[in-house]
Amino acid sequence: MNIVSSLSNGRTVIPAIFRQQLSMQDGDQLIWSARDGELVVTTRHAQLARAQALFQSFAPQNSPSAADELIAERRAAADSE
Repeated sequence: MNIVSSLSNGRTVIPAIFRQQLSMQDGDQLIWSARDGELVVTTRHAQLARAQALFQSFAPQNSPSAADELIAERRAAADSE
C-alpha cells in the first residue's frame, strides 16, 4: 500500500511502482471512475483487454472469426469478377 497526497490543484502523483506494474508510459491515457466510494484508475489498455474478454465470451466456440469470414467472402467475390 502506498499513501499519496493530492496537491492543491487536484493533481496526484502515481507512485513509480504502480506505473511500472501497469507498464505506463508518459502520455498514456487513464480512465478514472468512482465505484462504491472508491476511486478506480485503469489504463486504456486494461479496459480494452477487459472489453475484448467480455465480447469473446459471447463468440461461438470452434467457429471461424468474423474477420476470417469477411476475408473469405471478399476473396470469393474478387475471384468471381
